[in-house]
Amino acid sequence: MAQAVSNVFGFHALQLGLPELDALEANRMPHRWLATQSEAEVGLSPRVAFATNFFALPFAANSLDLVVMPHTLELTADPHGTLREVERVLMPEGRVVICGLNPVSLWGFRQQRAHWYRHLGKASLFLPDEGEFIGYLRLRDWLRLLNLEILEGHFGCYRPALSTQHWLHRFNWMDKAGPRWWPILGSVYFLVAVKRVHSVTLISPARKPAMRLSVAPVPVANSAGSIRATGQNNLQVKQSEPVL
Repeated sequence: MAQAVSNVFGFHALQLGLPELDALEANRMPHRWLATQSEAEVGLSPRVAFATNFFALPFAANSLDLVVMPHTLELTADPHGTLREVERVLMPEGRVVICGLNPVSLWGFRQQRAHWYRHLGKASLFLPDEGEFIGYLRLRDWLRLLNLEILEGHFGCYRPALSTQHWLHRFNWMDKAGPRWWPILGSVYFLVAVKRVHSVTLISPARKPAMRLSVAPVPVANSAGSIRATGQNNLQVKQSEPVL
């Protein structure tokens, strides 16, 4: 994420949610804010600027150059409305960086299995219960509908959802083999999209050339019997002088 935000230039950047992570640390914009959904989180970190609803941001349209969303869509009540609001406040050619949890992964399978077992009172959730996992392909469709063009996308974290460092180290080989053998099954995905605004070019109606009348010679006979050819638009008749 640091590499993605460090190459984005402008004046105004916003991070939505997850105050434990400083996603804008590598960015060099002069104005950077961190917003949360709960007022209780404002005092958790001095970097938190304000609390707001993510689907009603207090910014004018076309005013932000960068918006970072670290697991924001999973933790909001209206993920599609939040994404639509981000598109509104982004400037043309502004960028949005999104991190999410992949439901089609080992972590997603463990979370789904915990939901099944929890109804029987036999297990607890491995990940937070708020929100839902949004699939990678589903998110791509949302971005296309909002004229957000995807620049890059990556998957990561192919190891199983384990709690001990010892077993995580044992399965370290899966992170090396995953990008080659099962690339779309990573537990975490990462997207960078840019807002495209298509301009309208006015086309003037085709003008027909003005019609011009052709000039044809017309024979004219005078009183002396001589014939002179003149133009139709410049008709001249020369009369002979009387003979004395």
